[in-house]
Amino acid sequence: MPQPRGSTPPNALNCSGNASTSLAQDTTPNLGASSWPGPGPEFMPISGAKSLDDTHTEGALKYWAAERPLREAERTAVSAAAAHEIGLLNDREILIAGAVAYWCEGGKNKPHRRDDRVSFINSDPALVKFFLRFLDVAGIEPGRLVFRAYIHESADIDAAQRFWLDVTQADPAQFRSPTLKRHNAKTVRKNTGDDYHGCLRIDVLCSTELYRKIEGWAEAAMRGPNRSDEAAVSAEDRAHPPDCSL
Repeated sequence: MPQPRGSTPPNALNCSGNASTSLAQDTTPNLGASSWPGPGPEFMPISGAKSLDDTHTEGALKYWAAERPLREAERTAVSAAAAHEIGLLNDREILIAGAVAYWCEGGKNKPHRRDDRVSFINSDPALVKFFLRFLDVAGIEPGRLVFRAYIHESADIDAAQRFWLDVTQADPAQFRSPTLKRHNAKTVRKNTGDDYHGCLRIDVLCSTELYRKIEGWAEAAMRGPNRSDEAAVSAEDRAHPPDCSL
C-alpha cells in the first residue's frame, strides 16, 4: 500500500517506534571529497608547485629562445638576397631614388606658399648619407650645405652634434646651433638613451633650380606609363630589335 508523502516507512521504525538510528546515519550528507561540490583534497595546490601561468610563461620563453634566432636568420637572408638583386646604383638610379626620397621626407611647396627651396630632415643616418650622395650626383658642392640638429632638450646635445658631424663629414662651421624641443614630463618617449641623436636638417643654399629638378625627377618616377610613352618605347624597340642569337 502506498505510503503517504512525508510518512516514515515501517521498516524504518525500531521496536520502540522511533526512527532507526542507522537510517538517520545513512541519510546524513556525506561531506567526503567524492560527493562534496568543489575541489577535493586531491585538487588542492601543492605547496611549492608551479601554477599553470608559470608553466605557460616558462614554455613561451623556451620557445622564443629557440625560435627568435631562426626568424632573425630568415629575415637577414631575405634582406641580403634583396640587396643582391639591386647591386650598385648608377648615377641615373641615384637621381631617381634620391628625388623620391626627398619627395617623401623633404620640404615641398604648398598651394598657398611657393618656396622652391631644398630642405631635407631625417633621423636615419643611412638615409642622410644617401641624400648627401644624391646631392653630389646632382652637382651640388658641399660648401652650399647648411646643417642643423633638432633634438629634445633633455638629450645629450653635444654628443648629437658630434654624431652628425661624423655622419656628414662636414665642416663644423656649416653646423648651426641645434633647435631644442621642450621636454614634456607627461610624454612617455621611446627615443631615449645613447642611440638617440635627434634629427638632422640639411638645407641647400640657392636651391631653386635643384628643387625644380627634384620636382620633375620625382614626378617622372611616380608617373605611370601613358600611351605616348608606350608608343615611344615600341618605336625604339622596332628600330633596335633585341639580339636573340645568344
